[in-house]
Amino acid sequence: MIIIALHSSIYEVLNEYISLWTERLPNQLEGLYLHGSIVLDAYTYDSSDIDFVVITKNRLTEKEIQILTDIHKVIACKFVKPDLDGLFIVWEDLGESRPADNVSFPYYNGGKIGFNTHFNPVTWWLLKKKGISLLGPDITERPFNVSSRLLTSYVLENMNSYWAGRVIKIENSIEQIKNLPTSGIDEELEWIVLGLLRQYYTLKELSIISKVGAGEYGLLNLPREWHNIINEAVNIRRKIKDTVFNSDEKRINETLQFSKYLIQHCNNIPQEH
Repeated sequence: MIIIALHSSIYEVLNEYISLWTERLPNQLEGLYLHGSIVLDAYTYDSSDIDFVVITKNRLTEKEIQILTDIHKVIACKFVKPDLDGLFIVWEDLGESRPADNVSFPYYNGGKIGFNTHFNPVTWWLLKKKGISLLGPDITERPFNVSSRLLTSYVLENMNSYWAGRVIKIENSIEQIKNLPTSGIDEELEWIVLGLLRQYYTLKELSIISKVGAGEYGLLNLPREWHNIINEAVNIRRKIKDTVFNSDEKRINETLQFSKYLIQHCNNIPQEH
C-alpha cells in the first residue's frame, strides 16, 4: 500500500465528501482512490486538483447521478479550494479502454458532471503504480495493469490531436492571445510547455512525472536553445517572478516554436510494438 502524507486541505474535503456519500448514497461507495499530482508528490493547495477515482457497487442510475451532482455542489460551496476532478466507475472497468458493459460513465471536472465512453490509460498507470487508497482494498494490489505500449500510444495520439490542435488554435488567434493580461499568458505558457514535456518524459521513460519534474527533465535532455522557455514555465509553476524575456510577444512566439519542435521530436522517438 502506498503511504504518503496528505495536505490537510485534502483530508478536509474528502472527509466531507465521504460523509455526503454515506448519507445520500448509502451502500454505493466501495472505493475512493487518489492519483494525479498528489501521488506524484507535486500537490500545491492553490493550483492542484484532487484527482480521484470512485468505485461504486453498481452503475449509478440517473437519479443517483442527480444526487451526486448535489453532493458536488455542497462541496464546491463549502470549499473554494482544492477542486475535485474524478470519475465514477465499477470494479470491472479498472484497466480497460472502455467500460466493461459499453455504457458511458460519469465524471466530474470543471464544476460539473459529464459523461465519457473511453478511459485514460494514464489514470490506470498512476493508480496501479502509485495510487493512494483512502477507502476500499489496496488499489495497487488489484488485478489490472496497463502496458507500456498502450500508455505511449495514447500519449503520442494525445500530442498529435489535443496538443497540436491547441498550438494551431493559438496561432489562429495570436492577436487575441497577445492582448491577454500577463497572468493569462503565464497560464497558457505553463500549461503548454510543461504539459508537452510531461508527454515527452512518458515517451522516453515509460513513466509519468509532475509538471516541474518534466521541466527539469527537459532542461537535462533537450537542446540549450529551448532552456529559456522551459525555465520560464517552471518559474511560473513555482510562482517565481523571474523572466529572461522582455515582452509577452516573445514569450508567446517561443512557446509556439518550442511546441512545434517537441511534437515533431516526439513523433521521431522509437516506440515499443
